[in-house]
Amino acid sequence: MTNDASNTDDGASVWIPPPLIYLAGVIGGALLHAYVRPMPLLLEFGPRLAVSLTFVMLGIALMAGAVGLFKRTGQDPKPWKSTPEIISTGVYRFTRNPMYLGLALLQIGIGVGLENGWVLALVPPVLLAIYQTTIRHEEAYLEDKFGDIYLQYKHSVRRWL
Repeated sequence: MTNDASNTDDGASVWIPPPLIYLAGVIGGALLHAYVRPMPLLLEFGPRLAVSLTFVMLGIALMAGAVGLFKRTGQDPKPWKSTPEIISTGVYRFTRNPMYLGLALLQIGIGVGLENGWVLALVPPVLLAIYQTTIRHEEAYLEDKFGDIYLQYKHSVRRWL
């Protein structure tokens, strides 16, 4: 789906780089674990490592797929930059937010790997923060810029999975 409405001065009104929100979730989980109350996971090392690596690899694969599509179409993945066209191929056929989903999977993998239940418990609040600070602004921007093209895409592909 393309609509070449490329104004280089436009972009979603996103003020906080999304990776910083996920980083805050990991750091917050580490601090809660260290200074409030530990919340260890009851997994042996081998299964914990396997689960952790699986989530980390899935997260990286999703993000790499999304960034690759941005590069191929000449777009900047920063949400506050102009979007010249809607990408609806590759990982964007399955999720409208593969980079944010990938970062969430990465946070889960880190939490499991560090045996820190707080990092896992903070995934839903981080996703809510991502919605409030980023996704709702991106969606409003894309609806305004692309109209029915974006609405059709939005109705055919889920936000997460």
